[in-house]
Amino acid sequence: MMTAPALVALAHGSRDPRSAATIKALVGEVKAMRPDLKIEAAFLELSKPSFQTVVDRLVKQGHDEIVVVPLLLTEAYHAKVDVPSAVAEAQARHAGLRVRATRILGLEPQFLEVLDVRMREALRAARVRELDALVLAAAGSSDPLANQAVARLARVWGARHKLPVTAAFASSSPPATGEAVRAFRAEGRRHIAVASLFLAPGFLPDRAAELALEAGAITVSEPLGAHPELARSILARYAVGAVELVPV
Repeated sequence: MMTAPALVALAHGSRDPRSAATIKALVGEVKAMRPDLKIEAAFLELSKPSFQTVVDRLVKQGHDEIVVVPLLLTEAYHAKVDVPSAVAEAQARHAGLRVRATRILGLEPQFLEVLDVRMREALRAARVRELDALVLAAAGSSDPLANQAVARLARVWGARHKLPVTAAFASSSPPATGEAVRAFRAEGRRHIAVASLFLAPGFLPDRAAELALEAGAITVSEPLGAHPELARSILARYAVGAVELVPV
């Protein structure tokens, strides 16, 4: 009987304990959808368990095939450098182990559903009924293509709500959320909401929210977090990776 490859959902990791807790809750959603699979959460740095620790444990349990789904939203440094080197190290340490890293989680159009859910929650909590502009806040990268992917998603989101929208970044690239909010206020817009395009809470989303509120945003939504839409996307990535492991 061939067992299905194990799934490792690999997140970046953060010093903020809320981050790992949120990632583990998201992986809990994935497990609930596929109780037949061996599914583990792991982190590149700053949070436990580390990727190598999880791989060692899976090998000890008899798994010789692993599909790694990187829980990253953009194709930046971590996706291009950190994930491949972690996979290469795991394979070098375990003879006969086959590991396949899938595409990153990325920015799927259906994640806009999750953004909308989080935004509705924030608007309800702030008792806000009208909006005249949106800011989509993401981590930001020194890789211009990663930032362009966020800007593209922002345009789609703005068109959907028939509102002007600006992509803003918490690091590496202008505009910061505060600047984006101030630019809209300079146009006379007063009801500006900011959406957090982050998987989990942590330093960068907190900073983005703080700058936005200081600049006059009326509310900032929570990060995407544990949502079935994200869990389904992780399983879709896994399915492709598992097929790629099948010998031809």
